Amino acid sequence: MNANVPVIACAMRTPFGKYKGGLSQVRADDLLASTIKQLLKKAPQLNPVDIDDVIIGDSNGAGEDNRNVARMGSLLAGLPVSVPGVTVNRLCGSSAEAMVLASRAVAAGEAKYILAGGVESMSRAPWIVERLGDPAPENPVFHQSTVGWRLTNPAMPTEWTQSLGKGAEDVAIEFAISRQAQDEWALRSHQLAARAWSDGLHDDWVYPYGQVNRDESIREDTSLEVLAGLKSAFSETGPLTAGNSSPLNDGSVLSLITNLQGARDLNLEPIARIKSSRVVGVSPERFTTAPIYAIQKLLAANNLKASDIDIWEINEAFAAMVLTVLSAFPEVSVSKVNVNGGAIAMGHPIGASASRAVIDCGRQLARSGGRFGIAAACIGVGQGIALLLESTTAVEL
Repeated sequence: MNANVPVIACAMRTPFGKYKGGLSQVRADDLLASTIKQLLKKAPQLNPVDIDDVIIGDSNGAGEDNRNVARMGSLLAGLPVSVPGVTVNRLCGSSAEAMVLASRAVAAGEAKYILAGGVESMSRAPWIVERLGDPAPENPVFHQSTVGWRLTNPAMPTEWTQSLGKGAEDVAIEFAISRQAQDEWALRSHQLAARAWSDGLHDDWVYPYGQVNRDESIREDTSLEVLAGLKSAFSETGPLTAGNSSPLNDGSVLSLITNLQGARDLNLEPIARIKSSRVVGVSPERFTTAPIYAIQKLLAANNLKASDIDIWEINEAFAAMVLTVLSAFPEVSVSKVNVNGGAIAMGHPIGASASRAVIDCGRQLARSGGRFGIAAACIGVGQGIALLLESTTAVEL
């Protein structure tokens, strides 16, 4: 047995607050600090002095999450000043990237305990003023920093810098993914997410923050009729709407990455092993296709087929994206995909979302008794990420 097999020992997250909702008055660094404190409660035998690093995904970085939010959150949580922190940005894949970096350090024997995850406050993303010189202009032009392009380099081709929704829509039309199919997927997401909360599946890893007790974007009362009545969001008559796209959210996700012995030393039953990962790049406007190639690359590297995977978590930036990815893997049963809902319902705080998908994949893998799970996400500016998880109980490591 490899003593340095990296595992997710435990995890905690906030509920995901809706845009301008219950978490909108909370700074990103305070959200992260709170989640660090909660995770330490879940691992009471972990001495904070023994934490080797804190690696946090964060997509914005332009506001209160500036100046290395991983370090800021660690200090606010009361971790020893000797514990370092680093913030990484792979946009929607940032928090999964944080977990990958942590797992590699553990596998290399360079670290034993790393806190890894992500944070994002899309509600508090600041307005940005382009700095052309001093003093500040009398009539500044403000740019939003909540999501998507801002202060775009004019050297970029226009098709690269179109809105994420328009890019997803163009690919969906190319793949003949209908409006009805997208609305049906969105409805499924809300129904499954609501059921998961009602069944208590998140009780041991989502903690209440103030008055926010569950993910705020879930609409268990929606219907196909309601979704069908929504207007096109990114073009005059296109199939993408606010209802079949992920919302804007605030939240924080954190996991403890260690090796098998480290988990045993803390008397923790690991959620799953992080076995392998891959990232890919595609033309920016085709970012919704990128998870296809990341998954294909991941499967090939591990001598697996899509049919070998027991649980799938595909981060629902858009229903169109998930359906685009699934069209490339017809052998995958939908019953194995996002079985407790996805980001369309739960929310998509960009810097934190992918780690939520990874951890939910691992947790469902453990529930199902399966061996392999894949968590994947599309990433703006044309990238995709996929992680292969393996059960720590279904096979002797």
